[in-house]
Amino acid sequence: MTEISLLLALVVFCAIYWRLDDIKRAYWQHKYKTQSLSELDRQVLLRYMPIYRNMTDAERARLERHILWFLGEKRLLGRDGLKTNRAMALIIAADACLLVLNQQWPLYPNVKEILLYPSSYYAGQNSRDSAGLVSFHTVVRQGESWPGGTLVLSWHDVLEGNRLPEDGHNLVFHEFAHQLDQQTGQTNGTPQLPKGMSYKKWGEVLSRAYQQLKTQLAYHMPHVVHEYGATNEAEFFAVITETFIEKPLQLKQENPELFNLLSEYYRFDPRDWIK
Repeated sequence: MTEISLLLALVVFCAIYWRLDDIKRAYWQHKYKTQSLSELDRQVLLRYMPIYRNMTDAERARLERHILWFLGEKRLLGRDGLKTNRAMALIIAADACLLVLNQQWPLYPNVKEILLYPSSYYAGQNSRDSAGLVSFHTVVRQGESWPGGTLVLSWHDVLEGNRLPEDGHNLVFHEFAHQLDQQTGQTNGTPQLPKGMSYKKWGEVLSRAYQQLKTQLAYHMPHVVHEYGATNEAEFFAVITETFIEKPLQLKQENPELFNLLSEYYRFDPRDWIK
């Protein structure tokens, strides 16, 4: 096949794919048009999601539409005997949808299901030593994000993340940030950026911030970003997402360049939700 034929085939494929996306959105708009959260649903969010309380009416309406879509398109499955219910699903969906508040459907297109454990759980892990020897052992985890479309969460830690909205820790924010990162096909701290954002600038700003955190830790200096962010670039992106939403004032003061970049990417300013 010639280069021209390949190019034409690619153009046709993209046209069909984009058209299919439009058809799906039209279907979803029709499917969820008459649905809305109940007053009991909203009371759950008001009680367990502090940010929801401080949103404008327009932001709440947008978040609620996303929650309805999320609940209708993703599966929540209990593990270790945990029986899931509507309130659990609402809280997880609300936290997840906050990250993509100003994006259009489909949200988290790779995510198919969320596995919910009662609390921290044991998971198998392979590790390789300096000699190249691979060993298998079990570790205790609070959550995981798998590229294949599955997220794993500890319900206890989901609740803790919402109970303490200003401590810089939120398990749902963290794991779903990994899903945003993985949409490019890699997990390297660089998500798929909105049109108009520069990947070059993203890489430069995050690299400087990542090295800054490592320096702060090495010299025992004060830092607003949790030390777990120094693990690697992927964990850094997930951790700064938690920091950006839960400690926006501190992050803005310590690293305004990073704060502004995250605000441009997420398309909201979490300082508006602090009362």
